[in-house]
This record gives sequence, structure tokens and C-alpha cells, in this order.
Amino acid sequence: MLTLSSLPADILIIVLESLGIPELLALSMTCHLMNSIVAEYGWASYLRSNPRPSCSLSQARNLWLPRTRARYDVMTDASWGNMDFIARPLSRIWNGRLQPILAISPSRLLVAAGSNLYSYSFGKSDDGSAASPPISFEGSVSLLLGHQPERPRNITALAFVEDRGLDRTLDVAFQDGGIERVFLHSVADVPDGGTPQLFFTRNNVTPMPDGDFVESISSESNIVLALSSNGHARLCAATNLLLSGPSNPHQHRNSILNLQARSWVSYLCLQSSTPYAAFGTSSTTPLNVHSLTDGGILSEQPTAILHTQKATLDKLPSSAVYGLARGPLNSPWGASPQILVSGWYDGQVRCYDLRASDSRLPARPSLTNNESGTGTSTSPNPLRPVLSLADRWSYEPIYSVACGGGSAAHIAAGTARHSVVSFWDVRSPTTGWSVRAPGNDPSPVYSVILESSRFFGATQSRPFVYDFGPGVSLDTYPTIPQVRGIDGLKQKKGSHRATYHVLRYAHNGSGLCNDH
Repeated sequence: MLTLSSLPADILIIVLESLGIPELLALSMTCHLMNSIVAEYGWASYLRSNPRPSCSLSQARNLWLPRTRARYDVMTDASWGNMDFIARPLSRIWNGRLQPILAISPSRLLVAAGSNLYSYSFGKSDDGSAASPPISFEGSVSLLLGHQPERPRNITALAFVEDRGLDRTLDVAFQDGGIERVFLHSVADVPDGGTPQLFFTRNNVTPMPDGDFVESISSESNIVLALSSNGHARLCAATNLLLSGPSNPHQHRNSILNLQARSWVSYLCLQSSTPYAAFGTSSTTPLNVHSLTDGGILSEQPTAILHTQKATLDKLPSSAVYGLARGPLNSPWGASPQILVSGWYDGQVRCYDLRASDSRLPARPSLTNNESGTGTSTSPNPLRPVLSLADRWSYEPIYSVACGGGSAAHIAAGTARHSVVSFWDVRSPTTGWSVRAPGNDPSPVYSVILESSRFFGATQSRPFVYDFGPGVSLDTYPTIPQVRGIDGLKQKKGSHRATYHVLRYAHNGSGLCNDH
């Protein structure tokens, strides 16, 4: 009689590829042979089929056994399903009302606020257990100019750029129009209780046309996309930007595009079969997609115009798009990089499938300039969203969006008031919920990052984190120093001291906030 254990190992490995957590657990308990095969191949196969991209966990996950990684993911997914998380501020309030920006790499989280950079480094679990690894405050630096220390230089855009895995190089843009390539250096050893010190060097980067300040920087591989406030988009290799660097005749030339609109956000995608860049602006066509040629040039005309359900041929309503992100990996439309999530002025989050075609609207002619000075071209049909999401209790503009979360199926959106963050599971979008940041700051949530178990956000006053992972303790995050005055923080007591009070409500409920 043929039994499962008598099958060749390569056949068993193929069988394991289609199994979920309950089946793998049951199979591993049948006999020593199956336990060994599941341990060696089963858990690794499950993780490949169910990826959970998480920069802040990458160092710890590299040390965990595949079974430990799967256990962490299962416990995290359960916490997301129960809306169970730890809320922690990452600092006391800053001086003044700032517009912070977050950037993340496998080594650290950077928070830009005013003219300062604050760095938080990622650690790993000491015992290899499936517990949320620690995050430590690494230090801060001021990017004020040494010869003009009184000159304000608020940071307007921030992004890590490729540096062969060092995770120390970033492009920083300022409100005065300046752009710098900043290199972070090792933290000096400090005695226990001392303030960590962070050091840096910097080089100037070629400014944008007309001296516009940069609103958004996107980076992938060695390519950097910068978008200025007045609508100039520049795409080029990172090494092309340094003013002091040697010229290379074999490098791709810069590609500059004028969107001719007040611009807010850019998104660069090189993983798509047709690489593209998306731009959020304030206009009648607030979300446009431009393809990239083989030579790294942005197409002059948009290859897709993304609009709302109310879009008509003769009168496209004016609006604005402030946030862009790649769609969740585990969504009804698959893990395609051509799923684009956007945050809009009208308070809605809209998801678009760039693979789709909308034949309900005829092609729209648009005026262009040709060699004779006049002419027309055909613009693409406005593409409508495949999913629209909103918090029915709050129609504030959406300032920032990110995707990830439990089962890699969630969308997070930072809103324009009351430090509210909204979450949706795209597999069940009617069960969305919202939560305020620790301290109940009245400001927008300007920047967000969503991983499998962690959500990072930043208001005008401070950065904060929601952690859905297991094993979070008081020592997982930096200790908040005691200061005089009131900043709205309320730490819980007793066994719940690892978290702070926040207010939460369900979108399909009464809208009343509950303490979490």
C-alpha cells in the first residue's frame, strides 16, 4: 500500500508547496520523517508563498528559523484581525509645528523634522524567539548650514539611495531649493545613560529647474525620481546628481518632465513589466502615470490618467492627490506592481489596476505643440478605480498612504486632522477602522510606513509606532524621557505599561471612540 512517507522526497516537497499553516503543523506531527521534511522544506516554502516585507524586522528574521518566522507571522496576523496592538510614541514633542517625513531601510528608520534628522536603528531578538525585535534611538543631526546657522532650512523630501547595502546614504531636499546627498557615519560609543551621537558628511546635488523646492523623492535601485512643487519631475541615476562627482559619458542623461501643475507626491516603479512613474498633483487630472523608455526617459504624454468614479469626458473635476504607494501583495488583484494606491483630497483612498482598460469613455483629444506650432494628440482614457475606501465618519483629505500589515493585505492612510490613521483589509474593505496617534495631536499624519507587524507614522509633534507583533515589552522601544508640561501622552499602568492610551473606532460602527 502506497503511503505518503513512501513517496520520493522531491514529490513531497511539491506537495508541501500547496499547504497552509494548519496542514503543515498536522503533517509535522505524524512522524519523525515528516517533521524533518516540514522543518527543512515546508516552512520555507510557506514563507516564499506568503511574503511579509518588513525592513525593521529583516535583521531579526535572518536569524530566525523558518518555523519561527512563520509563527511570528501567524501571531501578527491574528493581532491584526483583533485590532490588537501596542501604541508607542518615539519621542517627546518637538518645538514648533513641523511637517515630518519618514524614510526606512533594513538598518534604520529616519525621521526628518524641521532641519533635523532623527535616526532609530533596528536590532534583533537576543534569544532568537518570535518576539518583536528592539528599536533604539541612534542619534540626531542638524542639517543647518554652518556659515548660516540662523537661516531656516526645513526638510521637504527624504529618501534612501542605493549604496550597496550600507543603508547610510540618502538624498535630502530643503525648502530653500537646496538638495544634498547625506552620508551617515557610525555612532560614537557613549557611556550608559549618555546621549547617542550621529555624524554625517554631505555633498550638494544638482538643483531642480528654476530653483523649485522638491516635494517628493522616490528611489529604486540606482535611479532617483525627484518632483518639485511647481511640477518639474527629474529622473536620473543617483551618481549623475552629485555636483562634485566625475562625469561619466556612458551614464543615462537626465530626464526632465514639466507637469505644469502644483505637485505633491511621486512614486517610482521599476519592477513592472513596463516601468513607470506616477505623480500626484492639484489639477483636473491629479494622478498621471508616465512610462519609462529603455533609455530611462519619462514619456512626454501620460500613459494613464487615473481619476474618480465621477470622471466624465467633457468636465473632469478638479482634485488633488497627496499620497501614493504600491498595492498590498495579498490583494484580490494579485501581487502585481501595477496596482497603485492613492490618497485623495476628498478623503478617499483609491486603488487602480494599471493592467485594466476602461472602454466606457472615448479617447480624449488634447492640444500639443509640434513642429508647426499647433496640433492635437490623443490622451488616454481616464482610468477608474477598482476599489475606493473611506472612513464614513471623517472625510478629511488623505495626506499619506502605505500598504502591508496583517497577511500583507492592509492599506493605511494618514488623514489631515486629529492625528487619525485609517486601516482597511482589502479582502474585507467594509471592516475598516481608525485610530488616533498617542497624545491625540490635532495635526495631520504627514508620513506613514506600513510593514507586516509595525506601522510608523509622524504628526506635527512626534513620530510614533503601532506594533502588532508578539512579545513587545517596555524595552522594545526607546524610553520617553520625563519632562515638565503636558503633551497629551497617557501611559497605561501595571502589566500594560508597554503601551499608551489611544482612541479607536470602527468605520461601520457608531463612530464613537473607544480607549485602546
